[in-house]
Amino acid sequence: MKKKRVLILEQERIAYKLRRMAYEIWEKNSDEQEIILIGIDGGGSILAENLSALVKEISPLKVITLPLKVNKKKLPGTAIDPGMNLDGRTVVLVDDVVSSGKTIFYCLNSLLCFDMKKLMVAVLVDRKHKSFPIASDIVGHTIATTLQDHIEVETEDKKIVAVYLE
Repeated sequence: MKKKRVLILEQERIAYKLRRMAYEIWEKNSDEQEIILIGIDGGGSILAENLSALVKEISPLKVITLPLKVNKKKLPGTAIDPGMNLDGRTVVLVDDVVSSGKTIFYCLNSLLCFDMKKLMVAVLVDRKHKSFPIASDIVGHTIATTLQDHIEVETEDKKIVAVYLE
């Protein structure tokens, strides 16, 4: 039997949530000149690009967006650009969905080799099924699900167009 797919966020609500997240990033970093948004490969990178455009629109912050390659099948397989230097910088790690916290945990672990000024986590959807000690600083939407449920973030042309519960 095929699982039912339920729309939990459509484009209008996603746009509202992203704008609110961008304002939170600005508010929590208003004393900075520059921030770095690091998007976890896939949905996190797309979310980071969308947030970057919004933060640039609403604030004077210089925003740098970088991808973080992750092999989610074989953690802790994360790859940081060897030319990247995050020492003394303000960084926001971005992903589309956080469930157990495992992916975020390993990505944070790989970033901790730098002496950053500040490190925050931003996610579009937080499922609250943490098995790892992760707390998201900026959350677009929180949803209570069962462990068997899956959240699917649908993208099209580098835009987030829908979020489904399956």
